[in-house]
Amino acid sequence: MNEAVLTVTDHGGWTELTLNRPDRLNSFNEEMHGALAAALDDAADESCRAVLLTGAGRGFCAGQDLSARANAEGPLDLGSTIEAFYNPLIRRIRGLNKPVICAVNGVAAGAGANIALACDIVLAARSAKFIQAFSKIGLVPDSGGTYFLPRLIGDARARALMLLAEPLAAETAAEWGLIWKVIDDAALMDEARALTARLATQPTQGLALTKAALNASGGNSLNDQLDLERDLQREAGRTPDYREGVKAFMEKRTPNFTGRRS
Repeated sequence: MNEAVLTVTDHGGWTELTLNRPDRLNSFNEEMHGALAAALDDAADESCRAVLLTGAGRGFCAGQDLSARANAEGPLDLGSTIEAFYNPLIRRIRGLNKPVICAVNGVAAGAGANIALACDIVLAARSAKFIQAFSKIGLVPDSGGTYFLPRLIGDARARALMLLAEPLAAETAAEWGLIWKVIDDAALMDEARALTARLATQPTQGLALTKAALNASGGNSLNDQLDLERDLQREAGRTPDYREGVKAFMEKRTPNFTGRRS
């Protein structure tokens, strides 16, 4: 793994991934895509029970690095970039069998904004801004933006943000329900790490199944979702952490969850 573009820190039970191209506002090139994909694949291991994603320097992520395309001749097939890199990234984050927390430490623009929104819990520095910057260069929002935004904040706000490409302040993003919480800049990483460490002590399989239920909810009828809840609850009830949780409840003590499947 290339530490030059992605820093991976093992905190013992959870992993911190830091996009590390601060001179380019952590915009993506193929090298960083590859490093992040590999790190997320590694994080699927049972020994990792939560993931924190953040950015180095003054911004979280400015989306795609456009410098390599500035002098390109003829039309580009941007769909191939989406298919090869961004779509798999969003699917990795949403499908990862544990919580993914995002600490947005500055601007999150274009694909960078939507990658943050793909995470399970988003904390943002008070100075952070979210920008659907695609219309400024004649593009369509990608990386799940047209899926996430209408569901999170409603159609009217999503349309305005995408068509106007105006920055959305972190405090407004929290008020609208786009993100979980705003934190003072100096305290962001301490709180994000504490939250991730806390989640890494919880019943990981139950959290993964909850995530699966939420991922399916948007496309399911009520009857389909009720059936899914039944099936996932059956699976959760067979985990060691369920048994430990009940035992700890009855004994009036703090449970010691292991996160194991069996």
